Amino acid sequence: MNPRLAAAKALAAVLSGKASLNSSLPTQLDKVEVRDRGLTQDLAFGTARWQPRLSALAAKLLQKPFKAADADVEALLLVGLYQLFYSRIPAHAAIGETVGCADKLKKPWAKGLLNAVLRNAQRDGEALLIELEHDPVVRTAHPRWLQKALKAAWPEQWEAICAANNAHPPMILRVNRRHNRRDQYLELLDTAGLQASACTFSQDGIVLAEPCDVRSLPGFAEGWISVQDEAAQLAADLLELAPGQRVLDACCAPGGKTCHLLEVQPQLDGVVAVDLEAKRLVRVRENLDRLGLDAELIAADARETAQWWDGKPFQRILLDAPCSATGVIRRHPDIKLTRQADDIAALAALQGELLDALWPTLQVGGMLVYATCSTLPTENTDVIEAFLARTSGARELDIAGQAGQPPAGIKQAHGRQLLAQQGGHDGFYYAKLIKIADQDRGGAGVSA
Repeated sequence: MNPRLAAAKALAAVLSGKASLNSSLPTQLDKVEVRDRGLTQDLAFGTARWQPRLSALAAKLLQKPFKAADADVEALLLVGLYQLFYSRIPAHAAIGETVGCADKLKKPWAKGLLNAVLRNAQRDGEALLIELEHDPVVRTAHPRWLQKALKAAWPEQWEAICAANNAHPPMILRVNRRHNRRDQYLELLDTAGLQASACTFSQDGIVLAEPCDVRSLPGFAEGWISVQDEAAQLAADLLELAPGQRVLDACCAPGGKTCHLLEVQPQLDGVVAVDLEAKRLVRVRENLDRLGLDAELIAADARETAQWWDGKPFQRILLDAPCSATGVIRRHPDIKLTRQADDIAALAALQGELLDALWPTLQVGGMLVYATCSTLPTENTDVIEAFLARTSGARELDIAGQAGQPPAGIKQAHGRQLLAQQGGHDGFYYAKLIKIADQDRGGAGVSA
């Protein structure tokens, strides 16, 4: 299959609200020649990254919008525009190959439309984009609801956040402490001719100067390293793990943090890792097996503790709560298409329900770390504020830096917010809570 057609079909499912690229793209990649899979992925992700800008340009060039049944043609047009403005593909090839895909969609009428619009874009597109730049949606390539939310939450940083969201993410490694120290692994990379540097905040993090095939990295198959963003690596140390502790990793897939907990403290009494869908736990098991680690994996709704909890309390809980993922847009640019403003309040309600459900499973004196990959306070500091207000046995702990470094992120009313950094970590949020007393049915704290 033509890579442009494959990318357009994957995107059409996203535009129609039927899928994310994570679910729609793999099916299409299987139909593309191996040599074209990288191009297909770039076309799909790149078009999603710049979709708010490309769609605004398309609207100026089209006489009328597409019908819902023609989301595939719309996606193909956006893929064509992406090639013209954001790729090194020669314009004649971008236009010719894209127009030719209309036949495969069994919509030959679209050939003339695509040809005319793309040629007009080639001629007038740059000037039209300059005209449209006054609109922050076009300037930042973020949907209006998200652009406004970021501006309201981060009036001084919102444009830098948008720029970081539009940049290509760095490839960041986590060194497995069971095998190597970070400085030792940096030497191995240097010997292999790979440029890299230590991350600022994670003791185990290394950022590569250029992404590469992970299988080419020294010791990957042997479990010496994993790929994980620096911000996500902070969870394990924030938990202050010690031998003999029993740990819950709630909403654990794909398992990067689960594995890191076991690398940081090999003498834990055990890790229970819960996720809603059994199919997501397959990836968790694969990661554990590659690293020679083990955890008890449970497919369940973490809120329904009666269905999975054995009554034995945890000394540590990591709640990596489901969220809008607005801090990792650069890694999943279709979030711009799949998330809507109404989602945020619903997610905040779910996050509060998870905290309420899991808190009784925590031992008095135990610690819970709440984490999201969101940059929106509604899902972060506001959730923690509300939880503390209704939970008398909970207290917040300060987040300190590691290895002489200041703590990552910006201090909030509750917790700390990391904003996505170009060439650095993703957007993330952390808060640390300690249980000072059990909660009785009437809401009063009961010391134990």
